[in-house]
Amino acid sequence: MRKITIISGSPNERSRINGVINYAKSKLEQNGFDATVIDVPSLPAEDLIHANFNSKPIRAAHAKVEEAAGIIIASPVYKTTYTGVLKTYIDLLPQKGFKDKIAAAFFVGGTVSHLLSIDYALKPLLASMGTKCFAENVFAADNQIERIEDNEQKIRFQLADEVKQRIDASVLDMIAYCTH
Repeated sequence: MRKITIISGSPNERSRINGVINYAKSKLEQNGFDATVIDVPSLPAEDLIHANFNSKPIRAAHAKVEEAAGIIIASPVYKTTYTGVLKTYIDLLPQKGFKDKIAAAFFVGGTVSHLLSIDYALKPLLASMGTKCFAENVFAADNQIERIEDNEQKIRFQLADEVKQRIDASVLDMIAYCTH
């Protein structure tokens, strides 16, 4: 299976995590993978908040997770952990929704002091959901990703070379796992 699903918990299109997601998606696609993004904030808020397991958009998102060999959890870091909207979606996934999948976390925070949020907040959750293998995780500080807006207010992001190298290494981990 050559599918990777990126679950984005970014509630803001201006968030620097979107630059990380776009770069990773492009790298996966260059290597022949189908990379799909679940933009959690675009799912119906009422369905998320009221845990509507029968919601068509929620079930469609779940199908993307189920089809994937690998999962990337992408989130800005707020108050030392991933976003609440991301957790709300993850709570709706089946208990073993990541069984036998490779997973990676791509987090962006204001300071490197939030680096441990991956190990202490996210990894235990992913392990409890059946993740058996972890690719290299990526943490970037805000100052490693430049947000650039043009005259038409279109946003693009310039990632520091160090961040690109870490994403490349993580993507290679996922590719190796999914093709062997």
